[in-house]
Amino acid sequence: MSPNQNTKPLKGYLLIAEPSIIGDLSFNRSAILLAEHNHEGSIGFILNKPLRYDLNDLVPEVSPAIPVFNGGPVEQDNLYFIHNAPDLIDNSVYIDFGIYWGGDFTQIIELLNKGLLTNDQIQFFLGYSGWGPDQLEEEWQQNNWLVMPNDLHSDQIVKTDQNYWRNTMNALGGAYAMWSNAPENPTMN
Repeated sequence: MSPNQNTKPLKGYLLIAEPSIIGDLSFNRSAILLAEHNHEGSIGFILNKPLRYDLNDLVPEVSPAIPVFNGGPVEQDNLYFIHNAPDLIDNSVYIDFGIYWGGDFTQIIELLNKGLLTNDQIQFFLGYSGWGPDQLEEEWQQNNWLVMPNDLHSDQIVKTDQNYWRNTMNALGGAYAMWSNAPENPTMN
């Protein structure tokens, strides 16, 4: 897993927050899956920031306790999801690498309650990360993001947690490894 500074943001790729954006409350130490990226703008979901409650806290009719993640600062009162089960969920939108987003939420509730859809097949988010036309490209050119091919593919849903950013920095080595052990807020050092 190594970033190529020439790799531009692409749908299905990962955005890894550069250590230089420490202090940004929304994106500090974030790993974001780009669900859409085109001339109209970009949409992504922060994969590694679990919230302190489960899906059944938000949707009481869902029986399994499935973690909910902070997807980003936009529309944080709305629930979004990615999954690797398009054969079970109607109206899914293909991202890339075996990952889909959206679909029939009523169907999802039923599948979860029957145990036909599991936590390792779906990830829920409150909010999303969004950029207007050319905004993400500008942030990338300012070295706010490392862009990497999604090496997790459809396994991504079970491999991301709050340590994903740190583990990625360690895997990149060099100065990145040093940042992985720095406190989240350097003024607290």
